[in-house]
Amino acid sequence: MNFNSILIGSEDAKALADYYTKLFGEPGWNEGGYTGWQIGSGAVTVGPHTEVKGRNAQPGRILWNIESADVKADFEKFKAAGATVVQEPYAPEGAPAGSIATFSDPDGNYFQLMSPMEM
Repeated sequence: MNFNSILIGSEDAKALADYYTKLFGEPGWNEGGYTGWQIGSGAVTVGPHTEVKGRNAQPGRILWNIESADVKADFEKFKAAGATVVQEPYAPEGAPAGSIATFSDPDGNYFQLMSPMEM
């Protein structure tokens, strides 16, 4: 198997698309209310969902991660583009050479930049 994408449902998919466009650049696709970006070998898509209303009440329940060889530089790039910072880069427990930075989108969903991890 191969995990290939995440779809983020929203009551206001346009606001999410505008937000992520500032961070990731022009989307690779935009059709039928669904907007998406290829990030490495995976993809993130935002779109409307009738069962989603308002902001995420539990933003830490699911965090999606973007691997970055230079978390601090990409953190500054996202921050300058208007990303909402939840946690500035820090070394996770047990991995002092690594780094993680956490952001929130307009719906309150969390996503992170993180150093590559060996599996």
